Amino acid sequence: FVGEGEGEVVVTSIDRSCRYLRRGLATCAWPARLRPVLTPHPIMLRYLLPRTVHAVLIVAFAAMASFVLLRAAPGDAISLSVEGRGRSSAARAAVRERLGLDRPLTEQVASYAMAVLHGDLGRSTAEQRPVRDVIADALPATLLLSGAGLCLATLLGVAAGTAQGWRPHDRVASVAGALLTLLYTLPEVVVGILLLGVFGWRWTILPVGGMTDPMVALTAGRGAQLVDRALHLALPSLALALVWSASIARQQRASILEIAGEPFIRTARAAGSRPARLLWRHAMRPTLPGTVALIGTMLPALAGGTVVIESLFSWPGMGLLLVRAVATRDAPVVAGAVMVMAAVVAFGGLLTDIATGALDPRVRDGAHV
Repeated sequence: FVGEGEGEVVVTSIDRSCRYLRRGLATCAWPARLRPVLTPHPIMLRYLLPRTVHAVLIVAFAAMASFVLLRAAPGDAISLSVEGRGRSSAARAAVRERLGLDRPLTEQVASYAMAVLHGDLGRSTAEQRPVRDVIADALPATLLLSGAGLCLATLLGVAAGTAQGWRPHDRVASVAGALLTLLYTLPEVVVGILLLGVFGWRWTILPVGGMTDPMVALTAGRGAQLVDRALHLALPSLALALVWSASIARQQRASILEIAGEPFIRTARAAGSRPARLLWRHAMRPTLPGTVALIGTMLPALAGGTVVIESLFSWPGMGLLLVRAVATRDAPVVAGAVMVMAAVVAFGGLLTDIATGALDPRVRDGAHV
């Protein structure tokens, strides 16, 4: 808490920083369509800067909390190692000393924090590789899976919600909405098991695990490898999409129902506007900011669902890496993976705020900040 005079100084400093940042962005030769977004109003900058600071603090807290909790738990990587159990106490103590596991917890946390500030995420105790390299191998697979699942969920949710809201008495739209709501009540693991049973074991038309087929990767061309990657991606991304598309559909349905009763919609319909043009030109755009904001709030839950789906489908991403690191008490990998996933979620939230400002001029101009 700050006093009245100190608070005025802080607000003045923020305003000055926003003005300098806006002036620098305004000097760039942005395209005309992107200029209102990339050179935002100072109030919009003041809206985004605190969220950026909060995102950085959340990422730092997530990394430190995961490191501390795993270090404070009973046992360590050496005590869980099968090879280490057969060695003498002196040999295990020497390995703990080399890995820094014999130091006090506060000293370990302080040393790890200083290393992270210098860009060093540590070294994996299980793989004996830098954590940066371990995460670099797994992160692209997670981004591919979560991106595909989120895009598919958005398409399904927006289509189903729009159909329900625009034609509330249509039977097909009502059945699709009820089915999505039923799937929303099920956890990702249940939906994933159902998809495995139907498409992987009953009909055996899609691969049930992994990211690629070794034979295709070694012998086939680039086109066949892309098709194989898409087939392996189908089931896990569909499992994520079916669960999260229901929330998007409910939001879109409520927005369409609200917009359909607005005077400008009735005026456009009375003027003879075609139904398709009326929907896509007049009704869809006002509903997008709310849907985009909902997607931003879904990102943390989507990251948690990705961990479950990757473990179920043996998808070699951050989720599977995190589960294995927790099982082996690989604290540097756990902290690094949590920090990277939190950073991805925080960055996605910032992109959501920017997209909402681009779609809704009231937010961009500061009317609803």
